[in-house]
Amino acid sequence: MSEARIDWWSLTDEELFAQCAFDRYRASGPGGQKRNKTDSAVRLRHGPTGLIVTAADSRSQHENRARAIKRLRGALAFELRQKTEGATPPDAVRQAMASGQLALRERDPQLLPTYAWVLDVLAEQQGRLAETAERVGVSTGRLVRFLETSDDGWQAAMRVRAMHGQKPLRANE
Repeated sequence: MSEARIDWWSLTDEELFAQCAFDRYRASGPGGQKRNKTDSAVRLRHGPTGLIVTAADSRSQHENRARAIKRLRGALAFELRQKTEGATPPDAVRQAMASGQLALRERDPQLLPTYAWVLDVLAEQQGRLAETAERVGVSTGRLVRFLETSDDGWQAAMRVRAMHGQKPLRANE
């Protein structure tokens, strides 16, 4: 993980927004009589990475902008892969290495940086779970349960595995 991605986690929403090209547009969706009459949908293009996210869930441009920033943070974690060698893992990964646990809830602020790190390690280990779990310091079962914490994270892990010719895993329902 490069310092650049660590900086993205520490940026405020305004600082992250400043790195983006911002477009407003009209989109179908909620709004009743105001539908298609205001430019409330938001598209962000993150300059350093080229990632594009949109939000058109609300009639409020302000709310859509906040959703787009949240989606951008998710895209940074789930879409970008970077080397982990020589980098300091997030606090949650260090705690997992010490305790053998990797249990984060969906609203935990450490979830996205931890997901990014684990997915980076999974990519470095060519999608192999046993080697990834060993490097992270947890059992293979714990690793799979962690990956299942988020649907987006699970899909990202399956993309990493597919990229390296590994079979997809079945989620524990």
